[in-house]
Amino acid sequence: MAIKKALRIKKTTDFDKIFLARNSAANKKFVIYQVPSETNHFRVAVSVSKKLGNAVVRNRVKRLVRHAVMAISDDLSTTDFVIVCRKGVEELSFEEVQKNLTHALKVSKIYKQQ
Repeated sequence: MAIKKALRIKKTTDFDKIFLARNSAANKKFVIYQVPSETNHFRVAVSVSKKLGNAVVRNRVKRLVRHAVMAISDDLSTTDFVIVCRKGVEELSFEEVQKNLTHALKVSKIYKQQ
């Protein structure tokens, strides 16, 4: 399940706006930077450092995180956010990634249970 184009953050200006807002929340595996969205839906970007591994490992982590986001997309508030993956995420299964990401989004108050 891919993230639709309208739900992605790609522009440098958008990244700068989110990081300059300095509004973040974290757990052991993820850091979430956020800013209220100007659209009527959420937008997301995933950032994985080269410290986590080679391109194959980083792409696997990004794929797992994107799938986890889309699995809970109906419960996300209208926010632009960047998910930064911390060391250790590359060793997790999909279920563990989803559990940790959901927790980080709850801490940041982006995940709204219905």
